[in-house]
Amino acid sequence: MSSTLNEVRAAIEGRIATQMAIAPAYPVSYQNVPFTPPNNTPWLQVFIRFGDNAYATLLPTGNIGFNRQNGTLVVNIYTPIGVGPAANFTIAERIKDLFDRVTVSGVIFDAASGPAQVTPASPEPYFQTQLTITFEAYLD
Repeated sequence: MSSTLNEVRAAIEGRIATQMAIAPAYPVSYQNVPFTPPNNTPWLQVFIRFGDNAYATLLPTGNIGFNRQNGTLVVNIYTPIGVGPAANFTIAERIKDLFDRVTVSGVIFDAASGPAQVTPASPEPYFQTQLTITFEAYLD
């Protein structure tokens, strides 16, 4: 069980950062962190959308309880245009393998969706796909 939203965020971002530092390594852009996309080489953009928060338990004696926090991990994958989707899909598989139906530091991930092509890519000029993976965490 995670205690805070920041612990959920850190668990997700830490797992991606560790994996993307392994060869072949790719730069990763995170929310609200300065980033300049590389020229004509693959990179990723990661953001977390927190959604509904609901009671998971009522507060028993001692005021100890927790809530279920839902969210979505969104990963945009950018690769050079004009060379086909293979490099992009290979990176997508790496990300899917990290989170598809696993539990990471108490964050429970569902099956991954995608990669879905995003047209037009933003920013251009890249071939862009997007993975989305819903999750739930229990916060105290």
